[in-house]
Formats: sequence, structure tokens, C-alpha cells
Amino acid sequence: MEKVFYPVIFHPEEVGFSTFVPDLDGCFSQGDTMSEAVAMTQDAMGLVLEDYFSAAKPVPVPSLPGAIPLEEGDFVAMVEFDELDYRKRHENQAVKKTLTIPGWLNHLAEEQGLNFSRILQNALKRELNVQ
Repeated sequence: MEKVFYPVIFHPEEVGFSTFVPDLDGCFSQGDTMSEAVAMTQDAMGLVLEDYFSAAKPVPVPSLPGAIPLEEGDFVAMVEFDELDYRKRHENQAVKKTLTIPGWLNHLAEEQGLNFSRILQNALKRELNVQ
């Protein structure tokens, strides 16, 4: 999944906004400011979509904003969900990988005091074109 934009219903509250993503069952959030409401909604979207990913269910197609019924005072805004950005923020625990390299290369790298993990991470980021 790349970036996807879902219509989100914003309901003004006494302080801030409550939000609902009609295309994602159970996706509710809130924030004291518009910016906070968007950020909290993006996190809620990630939690709900994670259930879809783990169950290998197809991700719902976003509705058209004009097709969303609204109550008085509510408004719709398209909110981006970036799966890669979400995973970077929430899945940054270290994962141990076992790999093999030629002995001579290992010897030279250890002599130079190289950090294998950092080098592998940097190489993977370059290869995948991500930061």
C-alpha cells in the first residue's frame, strides 16, 4: 500500500474536533486542534488498517467526499495515510537477522571496527530508496 487519502468527517466540539472515517469500521478519533485531530486520525487509521493487513483482507477503497452524508456543522476533509511513514513511527524496534558474508570480508570489516547493522540499514535504505 502506498499513500491513500480517505474522507474524514470532522465534527466541531466545544474544544477541537472529533473525527470518523466512514470507510474504515471503528475508526474514530479526536484532537484539540485541527492539526492534532488530523494526526490522531492518521494514527487511528493505521491501527484499523493494521487489522486489514494482518488478516490479509483487502483495504477499503476510499469513498468520494461528496458521497458522505453529513450532520449540521460537520465537514469532510481528505486525510492522507502513508503506510511507510506509519510503520517508521510505530515499528522501529530492532529485528535480528542472520546473514552470511565471506570470511575475508568479515575479517577486514572487523579490523576497521565497522558497524554491520548500521551499514546494512544504510544499504537497504539506499536500495529501497527510503529514508
